[in-house]
Formats: sequence, C-alpha cells, structure tokens
Amino acid sequence: FSFAGKKNRFSDSKNGHLFFEILRVLKARRPKMFLLENVKGIKSLENGETIKNIIQSLQSLNYSIYDTVLNSYDFGVPQKRERWFCAGFDRDIHFEFPRGNQAGSKLRDIVDINEKDAKLRLPDRELTLIADHFNSNEKRVKHAWPYSRPDSKIGKHGVYSYLKPDNTLRFHVGDFAKSQIQDFYYVSLDSVAPAIIVTRAPKMWDLKRWLSLLECKRLQGFPDNFKFNGVTDGVGKKQLGNAVTVQVVEAIMKNMLIDYEKGVRSLLAFN
Repeated sequence: FSFAGKKNRFSDSKNGHLFFEILRVLKARRPKMFLLENVKGIKSLENGETIKNIIQSLQSLNYSIYDTVLNSYDFGVPQKRERWFCAGFDRDIHFEFPRGNQAGSKLRDIVDINEKDAKLRLPDRELTLIADHFNSNEKRVKHAWPYSRPDSKIGKHGVYSYLKPDNTLRFHVGDFAKSQIQDFYYVSLDSVAPAIIVTRAPKMWDLKRWLSLLECKRLQGFPDNFKFNGVTDGVGKKQLGNAVTVQVVEAIMKNMLIDYEKGVRSLLAFN
C-alpha cells in the first residue's frame, strides 16, 4: 500500500495477501481486540475504496472498528511520520485514540554529534552539492546535473536546492511543480526527520553523514539497548523503516485497554 511497496495493494504477490491472513486469524481465534497499522496513503487509494473494503471486511466479523491517522512527531520523537491506525474490539465500546501533545523535539535530542564512523559519511558527490549550495549567495541555487538527458524533466528544467525555514535542505526539479528528488533531501540538528522508510534513512547536511543505526532506533522510540541480532546496520535500518514508533503504539494500546475495561464494566452494570 506504500510508495516503497509500489502500491500494488492486494495483488502484491509478496505482502498483498497478508490482510486476508489477518481476517482468517481474527475469525479463528477471536481476540478481544486488535491493532492494525499502515501508511497514511491507504485511505486515498482507489478513491477510498481500498480502506472501505478493509473496514467492511473487519466489521463483517462483528468487530467494532475505529481508525485514524496519527503523527509520530506529536508523541515526542523528531520524526514526521503519519500512519493509519485501526483498532478493533469484539464488542461495542466507546474508544478514543490518544492525542499526542509532545510535539517539539528536534534531531539534536537524539543525535550523537561526536559520532565519527567513516561508513556514515555522505558520498563526495553529495558533499559537493551541499557545499555548492552554502557557497552561493542565492537562496535557491541551481546545480550542474550531468547525469540527465537533455530531453528529460531534469534536463529541461534543471535541479535547484533550497534551505527551508525548518532547516531541511531540499533538492527539486526547477519546474512549477518543484518535484522533490528524494535521494537529495537533508535534515539537520535543528530540524525534524521525514519518515524513516525501508528505502531511505535520513541524511544530515550539517554533520555530512547518515544517521547511525542507534540514532534511527531512537527516531522510532526504541531503547538504546534494543538488539538487532545477526544483521547488518543497513538491514537494521530497513527493519526500523518497517517498524512502528514505540511511543505511538504504547499510547494507543493503553487507551484500548482502559476503554475496553470501561466497556465491560458498563455491560456488567447494565446486566
């Protein structure tokens, strides 16, 4: 359902059938409650038909369904990560998702400025682009881009960089759409990271490096002592990109447990 997954939805041969496995497990085991998560874009796929089919399928199993979109940034981590959450209950209850009220953290809160691992250093080509931006007196800097064909979009319009008010450095095609070039998007100590995803870990223009595995763990709310056994740092970052932000899920599940217990008490009192 995500851009990283090419949005093949239910027809995806690798992961598209997992939702039907969820339905099978719910029907066979009948848990009191469950929590699902996916990308925000799932709500708009096929003009809303995908999410409509998902919710109706869950309701057909006699579950009360609540869904919303929450941003990890609102729960105390310096990451703008909007995700769709769906809570289901085996009875009618009144449920409310938590409202994050801890926005305001920056990457400075989780980054080790003394980290010197050479493997994290950005490629020379990217360091040159960053230097060219800050060596210019222009706010919007045009860059030489010898890797594109003259008849391509980049060849026609050029590539420009711009330091946004939020201290992120963006590179985009210079047409009116200003399409962002995802591989050339940089954060800083005084900014917030975009969502960490399977295909991309954040890069920092001021420290001239990628975030480390430890910093990516912190970005997702994992404790420093959480272990990735037998995997490389690259695989660990991919796993974190597929993970959920700990603080968000912790807050949701706390509300689920409290509201479910209230619902059971109300039913007992009524009977």
